[in-house]
Amino acid sequence: MVGTGGPVATFSVWDYVVFAGTILGAAGIGLFQAIRGRKDTSSAEFLLGGRQMTAVPVAMSLTASFMSGITVIGTPTEAYRFGAAFWLFGFSYAIMSVVSAEVFVPLFYRLGITSAYEYLEMRFSRPIRIIGTSMYIIQTALYTGLVIYAPALALNQITGLDLWGVLVSTGAVCIIYCTLGGLKAVIWTDVIQMVIMLVGFVAVIARGAVLQGGLTKIWEDAGRGGRLEAFDFDPDPLKRHTFWTIVVGGSVMWVSIYSINQSQVQRYISCKTLGHAKMSLYVNMVGLWVTVSLAMFSGLTMFSIYKNCDPLTNGDIGTYDQMLPYLVMDILADYPGIPGLFVAAAYSGTLSTVSSSINALVAVTVEDFILPQCKNLTERQVIWLNMGLSVFFGALCIGMAGVASVLGNVLQAALSIFGMISGPLLGLYLLGMLFRTSNSIGGLVGMIVGLVLTLWVGVGGLIFPPTDEKTNPLQVSTVGCNSTMGQNYTTAAPWTSAVTLTSQSDVRPPLADSWYSLSYLHFALLGTLTTMVSGLLVSAITGGCKQEHINPDLFVKMSDLVCFSCCGESEETDVTEKAATDFHLKAGNSTFKDVDSWLLYSEH
Repeated sequence: MVGTGGPVATFSVWDYVVFAGTILGAAGIGLFQAIRGRKDTSSAEFLLGGRQMTAVPVAMSLTASFMSGITVIGTPTEAYRFGAAFWLFGFSYAIMSVVSAEVFVPLFYRLGITSAYEYLEMRFSRPIRIIGTSMYIIQTALYTGLVIYAPALALNQITGLDLWGVLVSTGAVCIIYCTLGGLKAVIWTDVIQMVIMLVGFVAVIARGAVLQGGLTKIWEDAGRGGRLEAFDFDPDPLKRHTFWTIVVGGSVMWVSIYSINQSQVQRYISCKTLGHAKMSLYVNMVGLWVTVSLAMFSGLTMFSIYKNCDPLTNGDIGTYDQMLPYLVMDILADYPGIPGLFVAAAYSGTLSTVSSSINALVAVTVEDFILPQCKNLTERQVIWLNMGLSVFFGALCIGMAGVASVLGNVLQAALSIFGMISGPLLGLYLLGMLFRTSNSIGGLVGMIVGLVLTLWVGVGGLIFPPTDEKTNPLQVSTVGCNSTMGQNYTTAAPWTSAVTLTSQSDVRPPLADSWYSLSYLHFALLGTLTTMVSGLLVSAITGGCKQEHINPDLFVKMSDLVCFSCCGESEETDVTEKAATDFHLKAGNSTFKDVDSWLLYSEH
């Protein structure tokens, strides 16, 4: 009987057919785009889709790139274990979208850049650009390894698919359509994968509602189980999720992800007009709301079904990150192909993130490391270089999946990685964009100070996880289980989501329950503020106030802070062409001509 524990069914032939068809279809899109775009094989076409993308596909790609397999696996589990507080990220997504669209997009668009880190050289110095790019590469490789590993571990547990076979095949598919199709293939593949992810969530919710007697019953069960108490206004920064940690800390974290992360910047500067670029972020905001809502309601559905028999406590699974795959096989196994669709949904999320990471890593490596040193490369040589680097970074990300196995709760670990590294980077960008007195010495010192602090608290929190008093997991029960199955699962990696170090409380240092217990959502805020404050102080000491001849285009302008509907198209064209001339950008960075229509239509 569903929801009472015990082993679940495994994949049927139809499940394998649906799963394999989805993966091969994704690779097919990359091949199609490669064949379709053979007439234009420039570096700009490969890395930026020829700067002719429209808002809606780019918006769905923006959503899909960070709504990865981690979201499919981790967010429903978050709702099951900790309740609906994660829903408050809707506020963070709105703040992030406005800041990104009205502050960062006009600046990057005006400068006509390919790599987001070109700005750091324009504003500060080349060494700072190299450091920023290196931080991004390390962060993205770690995150992508986690993205590949987490769903593979969970789905290997439930489906019996070989773990490393799945890891390698996932990376191989991404390498194929990144190498052959470039950014345009990545974006259109993301659109399809986004739809598949949402369909997977809807299937879980619909079947759960049938089993439980309707959506109202699921909501009532969640309320009785304490899962709907989302608004906690406690100002304590050590508590994992409160209104303030999510809305303040979470907003800064998501701004650091969307505003300066190459994977995202590369997407919205691929749009044909500034209006499309801004619109893509606002449509993406709606996409994030829909995705997180479906994921959270899937988690509440999971709680309604397992409220009296927690699969982890009952020994049916090895870690909470296997909850949703276990649920799918428990409630949907009677419908051939549907579990396969869910597995495809989780892997679609993984594929979209891995492919966007590979494409972005190639872009920053070529623009920031190779072209400045090898100025005489032909366009064909650059294209082959792009393809070769796609293969290299794909293999690197597969290798990093092993490192990811010790990083803890998949959702929290992923966001912690961004907070620790993107926070100081965001502080550096804001230092350059908002303060004319900041100089390269101040920027460098500020970024180092911010990075040291965030790594200190982040790594400390990984080694000495916060106690349940700060994380506040909600109660689960096994009173309705048929029997305790014991160790009815393959031993999982030592995820900190499944264990804590409270049994070793005697060896916890004094900082473990204070500094190391800082909410992971405040990592980015800590890094941003310390970078800006220390950077301004050092700049003032080292003559930042005496700087002259700084290009005004490198700063945020009041004219940028208007809604996209008020932007004049001809004005943007003039600014873009001027920027391209001023900065002598390479052929791969060439700006584009605006198209007269502002309508959101797809390319023909």
